[in-house]
Amino acid sequence: MSANQVVHAAVAVLMREDGMVLLGNRPEGKAWAGWWEFPGGKIESGETPIDALQRELDEELGVYATEAYPWLVRTFDYPEKTVKLHFFIVKAWLGEPEGREGQQLSWQNPNRLTVEPMLPANIPILSALSLPSVYAISNLKEMGEACFFEALETQLKSGLKLIQVREKQLNNADLIVFSKKVIALARRYDARVMMNASLECVLSSGADGIHLSSDALMAILDKPAGLLVAASCHQADEMTHAAKLNVDFVMLSPVLPTLSHPDAQGMGWKVFAKIKQDYSLPVYALGGMHYHELKNAWQAGAHGIAMQRAVWK
Repeated sequence: MSANQVVHAAVAVLMREDGMVLLGNRPEGKAWAGWWEFPGGKIESGETPIDALQRELDEELGVYATEAYPWLVRTFDYPEKTVKLHFFIVKAWLGEPEGREGQQLSWQNPNRLTVEPMLPANIPILSALSLPSVYAISNLKEMGEACFFEALETQLKSGLKLIQVREKQLNNADLIVFSKKVIALARRYDARVMMNASLECVLSSGADGIHLSSDALMAILDKPAGLLVAASCHQADEMTHAAKLNVDFVMLSPVLPTLSHPDAQGMGWKVFAKIKQDYSLPVYALGGMHYHELKNAWQAGAHGIAMQRAVWK
């Protein structure tokens, strides 16, 4: 299909504080009637994606977004057309959503839908929504084992759901032993553990996923099967390769100066936003991150932030 036949649309993921998201059932008379989708619609000539989002929210639901962040941009081929979907996470709005076009509405847990069928273009979005806003990276080397596990349990009790084990100073045997302890503790709190290690170590440890270094990312042609897969990226070509592999998420760094590399200049939020623009995968910002940077990250299009030090304090 030629480029001028691509239909651009703005899509809203209205998200309550409890993580529930709003879905609508396409009414009779529309294409794909009876299928469930996120609210949104075509971006008209002269409109920006956020303008179209606000108009569609008003027309479909009678609400106005007061806190909306650019998120993912995904292209999907339907038999009749190609759509480029500009997804926004909407965290706050004025008004109570109502089906102004006769559509049925339902608040749903993206991990456990109770409605079906879901519009095909929206299905990959559900797995992305299962990722939390904070991605913690282990810091055994600086903290010591006792201190690290005490901090890990404190954060798990507070709701931490995603951890990367990254301990390059450990040999494979010690890394597996350490990772198994992290995994056992995380499972008690329904949290997932990634390992920045070889595939063999990941499988031996029983981790939920593998986190690829940028070198490991660029060395593979296929996404490892049966695991959650993430990748570290530092530049555009790595981001492009990760998207081609369709990994589950990426980590882009360094955004701000860090203790590890105090003399290195971070890319800053403007450059981060430019690299992230039009990107199809969830992106975590890494480098100088603290919880107070979360809103800056969302405004730049990030899914969330990754932290190696501040998260354990």
